[in-house]
Amino acid sequence: MAEPEVQVRPAATVMLLRDTPDGLEVFMLRRHTGMAFAAGMYVFPGGRVDDADGAGDDGFVVAAIRECYEEAGILLAVDEQGRMVDDGHPALAHRIGVHDGTVDVRALVAEHGLRLATDALPWVAHWITPKGEAARRFDTRFFMVASPTGQTSHHDDTETVASMWVRPPVAVADHAAGTLQLMPPTIWCLRELAAFGTVAEAMAWGSSIGTPPCVLPKLVYNAEGKITALVFPWDDVYDSVPS
Repeated sequence: MAEPEVQVRPAATVMLLRDTPDGLEVFMLRRHTGMAFAAGMYVFPGGRVDDADGAGDDGFVVAAIRECYEEAGILLAVDEQGRMVDDGHPALAHRIGVHDGTVDVRALVAEHGLRLATDALPWVAHWITPKGEAARRFDTRFFMVASPTGQTSHHDDTETVASMWVRPPVAVADHAAGTLQLMPPTIWCLRELAAFGTVAEAMAWGSSIGTPPCVLPKLVYNAEGKITALVFPWDDVYDSVPS
């Protein structure tokens, strides 16, 4: 009997970028080894789109901002002059409430005369978890943003247990060496970022994309039903692999 198809859930993630003397860096979090999805992996801040985040395109961006606040401690919100909030702003004291759902992030910023910086996050990648890979599947939009210089990032120490700022080519090399666990969409994003030396260059690229193509990898099985490979739309054999 065929197994029931796993529901695909909407999700969003955001690449926080900063400039350093050595080049562009991106913020990454290590997920707790007890998590049901991507346990022990290094990821960008992100998670599922909740009903409170809203529907349509707006819901994905709000989810990315909310998850960034929950997991990285960075609130992507601006004042009436368009300036990102800094450490010490009273709106930054509600991270736990936003995480547990008792505080709505949009209501929070409105209360403090702020707005979510939804226009500062270009959508740069779109990936869907392949069929059959896991009990959880996600339709994930990847965004990017210049990290606010006046805010300090730190992992939540609940869903995530470590964090780091890293140069994208270093992360890719560490993964190739087997010292950094990454998922395919994360590797793809890091390779794209590795082409840029500054945040401004990366953001210009991100803003030029518009609507990115959807990437739906496919799993390849052997005669015994074991997974032997993962193929992508740019692979020559992609169309020959059953969906």
